[in-house]
Amino acid sequence: MKKTISALLAVATVAGSLVSVAPAAKADGGRIAAGVAGGLIGGALLGGAIAASRPAPAYGYAPAPVYVEEPECRVVRQRVWDEYRGVWRSRPVQVCD
Repeated sequence: MKKTISALLAVATVAGSLVSVAPAAKADGGRIAAGVAGGLIGGALLGGAIAASRPAPAYGYAPAPVYVEEPECRVVRQRVWDEYRGVWRSRPVQVCD
């Protein structure tokens, strides 16, 4: 969306600057028709580039579900009495079911 707005703003800026500097219109041998045709072709190319800038939607399938079994053993923290320091401490202990 931001790219589209930026591109339109750039086109409007260029068009505004060309309109303010354009001389009076004269039909001198089809120069005006060539300018209009060139503008239409340039607009078509710019519009096509803007329209093609969006990526195509990706359709696919979700991955299959994965089932994970719980491990038979786990590590828990257990409180133990530390006789040397005279305090309760915790240590990791492996518990298996």
